[in-house]
Amino acid sequence: MATHSLLFLALAAAAVQSDPAPAPSEPLPVPAAIVEDPMLTPVPPAPRVVKTWDEALALVKERSTDLRSAEAGVERAAGRSRQALGTLLPNARAQAGVAYDLLNPDVPAFGVGGGGAQVGGGATGGNGKVPTAPLGTVTGTLTQSLVDISAWRGLSSARAAETGAVANLHDARRRLTLGLAQVLVSTVAAERAAEINRVGLQRALERAALTQRSFELGAGNQLDVVRVNQDVAVARGALVSGDEQLRQAREALGFALGFGAPMGVDPSFNLQGLVDQARKDCAPLDSLDARPDLVAARAQVESARDSRRQASAGYLPTLGLSSTLLGFTTDPGFGRFATWNVSAVLAVPLWEGGTRGGLVRERAGLETQAEATLESARRDVEIEVARARRGVEVAEALVKTAIESRDLADRTDRLTRRSFEVGRGSSLELVQSGAALRQAELNLVLREFELVQARLDAFLTEARCDW
Repeated sequence: MATHSLLFLALAAAAVQSDPAPAPSEPLPVPAAIVEDPMLTPVPPAPRVVKTWDEALALVKERSTDLRSAEAGVERAAGRSRQALGTLLPNARAQAGVAYDLLNPDVPAFGVGGGGAQVGGGATGGNGKVPTAPLGTVTGTLTQSLVDISAWRGLSSARAAETGAVANLHDARRRLTLGLAQVLVSTVAAERAAEINRVGLQRALERAALTQRSFELGAGNQLDVVRVNQDVAVARGALVSGDEQLRQAREALGFALGFGAPMGVDPSFNLQGLVDQARKDCAPLDSLDARPDLVAARAQVESARDSRRQASAGYLPTLGLSSTLLGFTTDPGFGRFATWNVSAVLAVPLWEGGTRGGLVRERAGLETQAEATLESARRDVEIEVARARRGVEVAEALVKTAIESRDLADRTDRLTRRSFEVGRGSSLELVQSGAALRQAELNLVLREFELVQARLDAFLTEARCDW
């Protein structure tokens, strides 16, 4: 049987050498050898998979800690704004108390009421009424700021900070949307790359089986076998590395969705329509200055500026209105109101040991830092947007060249295998063509996913997400 095979190979080689005609552009496919290997078994599926973009986004809304933090920042800024407003609104307060003189239990406790009215100590409450022992008092106080420039500056600063917090929330949503899209694309790409790596290993094993048969029939040598086995080892290494990247991508997806376990992507996931799906949740900006992170940075500059003005206004006097109503218990009768006064209070700061000056310098430094942060953010955004716009064109060109490279590598590999089978090609050419084909197929897959990612980046870098 071996003699007939050798004879067949020799005749085929002679026929090829005697035929000067070029090889056909599309040679007939050669039946591949059937190979089995444990590493050809795919990676087990993830415990949980995401089927649609809406499902993934719903999980982000529900479980994202970054989103919760941004929402808490808005709540905190709103609380500070309300506190700043409270210092400018009327402040009413009621106070009640009971006084008991331990040394003279039968004598009303001595005290001074609001407005300097004396209560107790034998004082008469009026109309024959005297304070009781123990003595009960009630005091009502109303204060209203009339002129307080520092407080108004503080309110402006707090409201600007609230605007910045809202903008930070919008930017957090944009970044979460972009991050979710990136990790979904990465996971799908890793799934596809792992599949390509297994196909590459299978082809390498088929070449190894073909070379081994040729060696056993005497048409090859030991060097051919070593070369193809080396190629198999390289394919195994690529497969192991690709499987680990797949596991890491699944872990990253699970983390992005708020889970501590790996998550996968359903094979039916529509990755090509991801940009259209993202457009449902985010809208393009009218101008680049309206991007949320720039809005937040400008709001921080405004807040820091008003905060510095608030500290400077602390040198100015303030004018307020105060009214106090005092009542106490009497005998006979339930009680009476003794005094009700209204007073204007003018407060003039004189010397605070340099505390105010230090506060002004501190807040001036914060304002300078905020301005520098704004300028840095503006430069980063300009570069980011320019790169994102250019990235789409670059990705499209790379996909086009990757398709051409893959087609040429596939054609070269088929011709090389045909030549090797008929005895005209070497094992080195067979190994090189197989490795080139594996790399070309993997490169095409990655380029296609990079194109999807580039389109997402180009849209989301100039979008506002209000979900």
